Amino acid sequence: MEKMRGLILLMVPVLAVAQGGLPAAWQKARDAQDRAALDGIAQAAAKEAEGKAGDAAALYRAALAESLRSEVAMEQRDKGAAGAAAQAGIRWAERAVEAKPGVGEYHRLLGTLCGQVIPANVMLGLKYGRCALEEVNKAIELEPKSAVAWMSRGVGNYYLPASFGGGADKAIGDFDKAAGLDPKNADIQVWRGIALRKLNRAGEARAAFERSLKLNPARKWAKEQLEKTPAP
Repeated sequence: MEKMRGLILLMVPVLAVAQGGLPAAWQKARDAQDRAALDGIAQAAAKEAEGKAGDAAALYRAALAESLRSEVAMEQRDKGAAGAAAQAGIRWAERAVEAKPGVGEYHRLLGTLCGQVIPANVMLGLKYGRCALEEVNKAIELEPKSAVAWMSRGVGNYYLPASFGGGADKAIGDFDKAAGLDPKNADIQVWRGIALRKLNRAGEARAAFERSLKLNPARKWAKEQLEKTPAP
């Protein structure tokens, strides 16, 4: 059952990114779903990481850039590109964790990248599912006040069936914890809205999406979620 839980936990179509921690150009490209700009950002970050062997921060940036590429590709339903970017990011993230294993955010990103591979090829679930589960849990263990780590766990619980200990109700608990730690994180509100919509709480879902857009009006994906949520 633990293997199955690891497989399902982070079969996520979208990456939960640490909003506010991105350089302005990165956030602009992510919010606008500008894949060409994200490709350039990833190439530059990879070049920097290659030139700074053993620099955990540079390795993390290269991994994060690939995560953004994967996130937006999946938002646009390009599973092949999403999976390829995630696999590239895993290599950078593994090196960042190896260089500085005590940094929770590095573990969170590695776990999220492992989860991003799975929707592109579910046959890779057994290979990457355990990584996804263990790395996010390690992030919370190391940094229990990390809002994005709790958000990442919530995303996993959203996709994990209730019969395996997950479900939308449980996910909302994680998202509420994350929102309490970082009330200005727009991505947390998007995910709260998605979970609320799954529970047929459309009015609350729309309020969460509207709150997200108030915090970050440029986020195209949040606008799409609001548009597809019927008024109660």
